[in-house]
Amino acid sequence: MADFAARRRMMVDTQVRPSDVTKFPIIDAMLSVPREDFVPDTQRDAAYAEEQIDLGNGRVVLDPRTLAKMLDGLELQGDELVLDIGGGLGYSSAVIARMVQAVVLVEDDESVVEDAQAALSEIGADNVVVQSGALAEGAPEHGPYDVIVIQGGIEHLPAAIEAQLKDNGRIVCLFMEGALGKVKVGYMSDEKISWRFSFNAGAPVLPGFEATPAFLL
Repeated sequence: MADFAARRRMMVDTQVRPSDVTKFPIIDAMLSVPREDFVPDTQRDAAYAEEQIDLGNGRVVLDPRTLAKMLDGLELQGDELVLDIGGGLGYSSAVIARMVQAVVLVEDDESVVEDAQAALSEIGADNVVVQSGALAEGAPEHGPYDVIVIQGGIEHLPAAIEAQLKDNGRIVCLFMEGALGKVKVGYMSDEKISWRFSFNAGAPVLPGFEATPAFLL
């Protein structure tokens, strides 16, 4: 029987803390949430590896370092509402939910939505709402949001997502340019987002977040 609790501590000690993530709420959440319950059954043994977990169809669970550093840059507060786009089976939402008031998770696969709801319910994460729908459309009916987190690569941020961010809200995105990616934190002010570079990472581009081809007239 695998000792997942020990693997969880090792993940935090060898992947999260050495990446300059030291905020107690993030460390506590990542020590508390059973990552092995939020990956496909065939991947449970790989749940704490220093790599992305393949969900199929070009989708992944971000590696622990990338997720931790994304959350570190957001300065999450306990009274905030967070939109978690493409959170897969719910791991990122479960982690975020321990630090904020409520999370809305958007997934575009009905079977994934059902599995996420079951996994989140199992650990008592009842401040997460799982919504089915196109990732690039977000969940405007529950917004606007204090924070938006996108769990995968993007080449383009859809206007529909930008419109769901509150004034003075924050958004974190992994902008992919070919094989290279840069995580940036955006700050909404007067209906305009200003971006700050955070760190380098990589992930498959989510459906609906591809660059729009430029057509010449």
